[in-house]
Amino acid sequence: MQNKPAETNARAAPRNFQNEMVKTGNGHLDDILGGGLTKNRVYLLQGNPGAGKTTLSLKFLMEGAHNGEKTLYLTLSESKNELQAVARSHHWSLEGIEIFEILTLQRELEPDNQYTMFQPSEVEFGATTSAIIEEIERVKPVRIVIDSLSELKLLAQSPLRFRRQILALKDYFVNKECTVLFLDDCTGGGAEDFQLESIAHGVLHLEQLAPEYGSERRRLRIKKYRGQRYRGGYHDFSITTGGLLVYPRIVPSEHGRTDYKKQLKSGIESIDQLLGGGIEEGTSVLLLGPAGIGKSTLSLQYAVNVASEGHHAVIFTFDESANTMLHRAAGLGIDLEKHIREGRIHLRPVDPAEMSPGEFAHRTSEAVGGEGDTPAAKVVVIDSLNGYLNAMPEERFLTAQMHELLTYLGHHGVVTFLVVAQHGLLGESMQTPLDTSYLADTVILFRYFETDGEVRQAISVLKKRSGEHEKTIREFKMSNSGITVGAALAGYHGILTGAAIKKHVGDKS
Repeated sequence: MQNKPAETNARAAPRNFQNEMVKTGNGHLDDILGGGLTKNRVYLLQGNPGAGKTTLSLKFLMEGAHNGEKTLYLTLSESKNELQAVARSHHWSLEGIEIFEILTLQRELEPDNQYTMFQPSEVEFGATTSAIIEEIERVKPVRIVIDSLSELKLLAQSPLRFRRQILALKDYFVNKECTVLFLDDCTGGGAEDFQLESIAHGVLHLEQLAPEYGSERRRLRIKKYRGQRYRGGYHDFSITTGGLLVYPRIVPSEHGRTDYKKQLKSGIESIDQLLGGGIEEGTSVLLLGPAGIGKSTLSLQYAVNVASEGHHAVIFTFDESANTMLHRAAGLGIDLEKHIREGRIHLRPVDPAEMSPGEFAHRTSEAVGGEGDTPAAKVVVIDSLNGYLNAMPEERFLTAQMHELLTYLGHHGVVTFLVVAQHGLLGESMQTPLDTSYLADTVILFRYFETDGEVRQAISVLKKRSGEHEKTIREFKMSNSGITVGAALAGYHGILTGAAIKKHVGDKS
């Protein structure tokens, strides 16, 4: 009897929940939300069928049950068996979660429920809300999921009636000190959706997209979150066994930059001379030229040299299989397999038809941060940017995403190599599929040229923001003993046109 006055006082003077956060059970989502969900509030979780609402909401309740909180799942659409099937697909246990079914289909088949004097919706709507309140009074949960609002919309029929009922439920939940997720499958449409968003403390929107080629893509966005700083924009995610894998959008400004003074060496003195001594840490390098000229080989050379010094490198390959790359490197005298075996070089084949840009950026940031079983990398190779861009033609703003990724990598002192293959082989026929030269700090150009009945290769540095570099054009050769860069091709002109002409003695042109 003495507990009741104390409980009444607690209700009369509720605690300040503004700074108390409820974890969703998904660490990356909590990071996007700025720490989680503000306690004792009502949230709207939107998304078309199949977007992942049920999976996310079950994980939200499991997190509460794990913390010893009472949780309740109120379902107006899916049965308890269907929810348990979802849980089994993720190897989850719903122990500690109360599931209450408010299904009307079976009741509507009973003769006593064939209403004639009243509209069925009027009776069902009142009965449904009463059932919700009765179950909450019985369980006294801290976390609640109501799935879904589409059923309540149909029963209410009138937007005004629906809004008033949701406002009443919101006030009721706040007084009961509950954190609530309202699930909405967006099938109702109309002005009600905007009314729901105005009522909720926060709105999380999930999307499922179907590209013309490849697997479906999913992304989420925080449309609204009162009184809380969150990470805006779209964040890609995927549904795997175990729940949602969320890939927060990279915001470079959130990561402070450090000035890096050291230079990255290639292990080949003539290449380092061409680049003014080396490549500065925290910069990006664009390797530009036609197919087969040695762009990937030069990036491998840098990765292997870094690994030989005891550091780590990650190679993301879009175009070649791991076996092909290993075989090619061995044929050029580059012992790539040894460093992979010793764990200093990590080869990551990428199937872009199955991976979204957000997931790729997240995998790259994990490699730099040393998350999981991968130590922090000093060199990242993306081979090639053509594969990345061409395999996702429906994705817009890929260059903007790449710019954010390169800035992020630069803030961590990583040297990033971007391999770009140009269309065509010689001279004026050369075309770049997309102008990415402005993204990189250093641009290294490769060219085939013909002279004396022989096709030869040339290398030059067109741009280097971080320091001096040679303006010369040198011959570039690859053999089973590795890479060789010769002296400046001072006796020729017209090399970049593809048809080199020998200068005559005394010719200054």
